[in-house]
Amino acid sequence: MIQSLLIANRGEIACRVIRTARAMGIRTVAVYSDADAKALHVRSADEAVHIGPSPARESYLVGAKIIAAAKATGAEAIHPGYGFLSENAEFAQAVIDAGLIWVGPKPASITAMGLKDAAKQLMAAAGVPVTPGYMGENQDPAFLAERAAEIGYPVLIKAVAGGGGKGMRKVEAAADFADALASCQREAAASFGNAHVLIEKYIRRPRHIEVQVFGDSHGNVVHLFERDCSLQRRHQKVIEEAPAPGMDEVTREALCAAAVKAAKAVDYVGAGTIEFIADASEGLRADRIWFMEMNTRLQVEHPVTEEITSVDLVEWQLRVASGEPLPKRQDELSINGWAMEARLYAEDPAKGFLPSIGKLEWLAIGAGSARVETGVSQGDAVSPFYDPMIAKLITSGSGRDAAAEAMAEKLGSMNVWPVRTNAGFLYRAVTHADFLAAHIDTGFIERNLPELIPPSVPNAQALREGLAINRWQDGSYDLGAELVGFRLNSSPRQTAMVSVDGQLAEAAVGNLSDYPFRTDEPAGRALINDHGQTYSITPWRVDGAGHGHAGDGAILAPMPGKVIAVEVAEGDTVTKGQKLLVLEAMKMEHALTAPFDGAVAELTVAVGSQVQVEALLVRVEKAKED
Repeated sequence: MIQSLLIANRGEIACRVIRTARAMGIRTVAVYSDADAKALHVRSADEAVHIGPSPARESYLVGAKIIAAAKATGAEAIHPGYGFLSENAEFAQAVIDAGLIWVGPKPASITAMGLKDAAKQLMAAAGVPVTPGYMGENQDPAFLAERAAEIGYPVLIKAVAGGGGKGMRKVEAAADFADALASCQREAAASFGNAHVLIEKYIRRPRHIEVQVFGDSHGNVVHLFERDCSLQRRHQKVIEEAPAPGMDEVTREALCAAAVKAAKAVDYVGAGTIEFIADASEGLRADRIWFMEMNTRLQVEHPVTEEITSVDLVEWQLRVASGEPLPKRQDELSINGWAMEARLYAEDPAKGFLPSIGKLEWLAIGAGSARVETGVSQGDAVSPFYDPMIAKLITSGSGRDAAAEAMAEKLGSMNVWPVRTNAGFLYRAVTHADFLAAHIDTGFIERNLPELIPPSVPNAQALREGLAINRWQDGSYDLGAELVGFRLNSSPRQTAMVSVDGQLAEAAVGNLSDYPFRTDEPAGRALINDHGQTYSITPWRVDGAGHGHAGDGAILAPMPGKVIAVEVAEGDTVTKGQKLLVLEAMKMEHALTAPFDGAVAELTVAVGSQVQVEALLVRVEKAKED
């Protein structure tokens, strides 16, 4: 058995691996960048090594530094987690060549499945059904446009080296193909160093279903059943569950058998996931489910599989990497109950899900029973350098309804401040009637988005109870009393004007019962919760009307980033919704558009400009009315 392990990752997955390794008596070594010097994974490990500056390309993506850290600390093995170098065959081989144990599949298997086009060709040859599309070498834009027309719109452009929702664009019509292709290739080159793409037929009611597989060095391969990852936004998984709703035993057997066949085709060792796309227009049927790709690593959503099978997949990884056979045979594995996972991100749904960075001054994970996987604690900061995940919340129950109810309870009592999160958005998703009825596909979020975005002001009950007089006092200031006020020859007012995150609202106040809100904020401020959404409440006289939204046409940078495309020049006439420029931040592209019809009065940036949050980028003057 491995005695010492270096985790070549950060955040929640590093903490997750450390926890299992410690339970197995394995010494753990963390690596960290400048930004992560005080991170939870660093504090949790037995030893930690600094590997460079904050940008991942100068630290977590530098394989030589990670191998040197393992050598310096006497670590026997390297666990890559997910992301970063986890699916880099050259790094895996370098680890092996350095005399270390690679906790993952063989480099040849990573290579075989690493490029989506080659993987599909390999799977087709192995008898695994694949989606129709173009997977060739010719990357000429005109040629690709012709192939897209032959396949028939809508189509999906996918980076062959992509993953995590990056390097993927849906195209509805031929007129949009060129712009979508260029954007996809830019993002793919920036994220993966490879701009090569493939084109697939886009299925209009798709379900994303994947199968967990596991192989060992003794020739054994098993599956641990399926997961449904259909709830996605911009191709990024949001809520996952296991097993898949509506999956009958006949279809499950065929699907899982195909996954095992795929793993055996590449002599697979370790944890892997075979991803399939299903046409759910007529329910789940084996003849309408096709191979998409294989992830040659542990998945973010692996906990839901662990919950329904009572298997620790990280422990299996470490045992298999140590040369042991799989701990269980296929006939010893079964599904018990139901599990769901929700990804809690530091992002603002009201602002197009832009990442929200800063210190987690208040982090209360919420009431109810749930497994929580996180890489941060209260007082830590969400950095602009990495994925803005705060935690993964995993609930389980005897059936789907019980797991969903537990998830709603957890999300509904979540409190995070001042960093914004998607907790309120997730709560609305898991309590939506269609979700509860299992009427889901990958378009669920897009179809229901207006209903899923939390309101800008909490409901009247939450606002009223949150400002109850007898509950809001810090010894020097009584916000409730200040709001109620005094009126000559009249009874005290029972309503008050307040500022909710800078927006004017009227609140009913009175002597009321407890309601969740923060009681140690500065005088004059209350933080209250409404179904997972945290709101900042202050008297309107404190904030003043200056915090309203002027709509003056000033386009500000929503976060630090780099300008990668400018579509207009000063003096150009623009229409509402027209793309002005593209900002790259956290490896994602964010298009900024005109707020109304008008003209570009000022342009302060060019391609390549590095900008800070709230920097003026473009100013649009409103068109004069006739």
